[in-house]
Amino acid sequence: MIRKFINKINEWTEDTLRDLLERITPGGRFYLVVTMLFVFTGLSIYMTVSSIYNFGKDRGEQMQIERIEALKIRAEQTGNDSIKNKQLNDFKNGK
Repeated sequence: MIRKFINKINEWTEDTLRDLLERITPGGRFYLVVTMLFVFTGLSIYMTVSSIYNFGKDRGEQMQIERIEALKIRAEQTGNDSIKNKQLNDFKNGK
């Protein structure tokens, strides 16, 4: 069902674009493509350069690097252990 819906949207978009572009002369299409190429290239370069320039700036919250702390594990074992000592010894000895 979703696939059919996506296919309908795809076909509608393709038909609409073809109708719009058929009205333009071949020279007009060429200028449209070249203009779009320059616009998208300029935006791509701008976004790349601005992200590199702003990398590490004081915008927003700075990254906080913290040390990893050791876990505090209880040294005592309770009687509710799932592995009994006999089973643990058998496992260690390969039985």
